[in-house]
Parts: sequence; C-alpha cells; structure tokens
Amino acid sequence: MPDLNRDDTIHTDGSDEFASLRPELGELTTEAVDSSMDDLDLRPTLDLVMAMNRQDALVPAAIALVAPAIADAVDRIAERMLRGGRLIYVGAGTSGRLGVLDASEVPPTFGVGSGRVIGVIAGGDGALTAAIEAAEDSADQGRAAVVTLGVGADDTVVGIAASGRTPFVIGALHQAAEAGTLTIALACNAGSAIGEIADIPIEVVVGPEFIAGSTRLKAGTAQKLVLNMLSTLTMVRLGKTYGNVMIDAQATNEKLHVRAQRTVMTVTGCELAEATSALEQAGGSAKVATLMILAGIDANEAKRRLASHGGVLRSALQGDKPS
Repeated sequence: MPDLNRDDTIHTDGSDEFASLRPELGELTTEAVDSSMDDLDLRPTLDLVMAMNRQDALVPAAIALVAPAIADAVDRIAERMLRGGRLIYVGAGTSGRLGVLDASEVPPTFGVGSGRVIGVIAGGDGALTAAIEAAEDSADQGRAAVVTLGVGADDTVVGIAASGRTPFVIGALHQAAEAGTLTIALACNAGSAIGEIADIPIEVVVGPEFIAGSTRLKAGTAQKLVLNMLSTLTMVRLGKTYGNVMIDAQATNEKLHVRAQRTVMTVTGCELAEATSALEQAGGSAKVATLMILAGIDANEAKRRLASHGGVLRSALQGDKPS
C-alpha cells in the first residue's frame, strides 16, 4: 500500500497546503487501512456481506466501554431540560445528518415541543441531501451557528465528529463553552480534539473502517446508537415514557392514533371503547386519557394533576413531586 502520509508536493511552486494535515489524519484510527481487507474487491459477495456484518458487530462492544460517560451525559442533559433548556446537536457531513435525524424524530416520538431538540449541520439544510464538504472547515461558522441559537447555561451542545477534529464542530463547542453551556463530544477516536474541549467526552473507538476512511460505516453506526441513547434515555428521565411505553407520543397520523388506543389499553387494562372515549375527551393525549381512567377523574383534573407533577404520569398517579 502507498504511504498516505508522505510529504509529496502538490503545487508547481513546491508548496503543499496539506503537509501538516496528512500526518494528523494518519494518526486517526478512523482513517487507518485494515490490511486484512486488501483483497476486498476480489471476494465473493456473500463473503463481503459476512465480513461487513462482523465489522458492524464490533460497534456495540465499543459503546459499552464508554457507558459511564453516556449515562453522565443523559443525567446532565435531563437536569437542564427540566429547567427549560435545549439539546443541540452540531456536526458536519454524516455526523451532522445523524444529529438532524435524531433531533427531528424526538418531537413526534415523545411529544416534545418544537425547538427543544435541535440539529445543526455545517452548510445548512442543503447539506442534508447534498455533500457540502468544505463547510466543515470553518470554525468561525461553527461559532456563528451557536451564537445564532443564543445558547445559555441550561442548554446542552453535543459536538459530533467521527474524526474528532472537524473545525466547524470545534468552533461550535468553544463558543458553547464560553457561554457556560454543557458541552459533550461524540467522536470515534481516542484523545480527540473535541473531547479535550467538552465537559463530557464520549469517544467510541470502532477501529479502521470496512472501506478505509468511510466513516458513515462503523463510526456512523456508533454515532447513531449513542444519539439514540442520549435522546431516548433523556426522555425517559423526563417522564416521557411510562415503563417502556411511549406515553407522550403525538397522534398525528392513523398509525399513531391506533397506537394511542393500544397504549391506553395496555397501561390501564381497559377495553377499546373506554380508551377511545377517554382519548376523545383528552384531546388525543394518551397520557391524559390514561390518568383519567386509572385515577377515575375527568380530563381537566387529569391535566391539572399532570401540570402540577411536571408532566410525569407516574408521579401524578402516586402524588409525588417529580425528582
């Protein structure tokens, strides 16, 4: 294999604008070349499928190694969101798209208000469907994105970068830190630049990619799984579930209307007719309908009790104040 770190000149004047970058990237495990895959393009397709599957199977074990950091992040995010703060993801390329994806799925899943979970991608919305690779190279643009959001002490900014060195993310984390915001770094290299900035570094080292440098593979899978944990478990801590039921899901289509009926029936043990009636009185809220049935109260009283208990159904049922 060629030496990818060699200092060849690339300009006719003998200068090389990438001379310092090549050695830096050469030290990243996400950029390393796995020599066991040298004959990859010659293998039968089934062998490729099995080899890729074996590589993907390494990801959960790598995440398990950083479970304490993830748990710490969840608790500190939830603490801030209880005070009205926001969860903000910042990334570029695949990392940015994964952040926007997670942010966009939280409101319908957990009934969270618009603007409570935000995804920021370098290059703006256009970068969601088309590669705008150079957008990641500006730390100033990362800072500007955070300034525009007006972050404060109750917010959390999660910088996502497989390499751990993306300038856009570095700038965003520096700006957030200066504003007193909780900062979290999600990288796939140990000792990452963003990890050094953040209050909580989450560094999931998944090793060289199946296709060298293609961090949408294992690194992307690791990022998606960790983001699932951060958002989902934060919502659990905020009382957006009852047990493992999505008690706060918004019934915005036919499937979700049926799910709301099933949710009420599952939690209360009632029949379909009672669940349907309660949901109608509750304005489609499975949480309100469930409290109505279990506590034997009307919709207005159920809403009042939930409001006085921070929206946490279990607390409203037990009469406890939310922790």
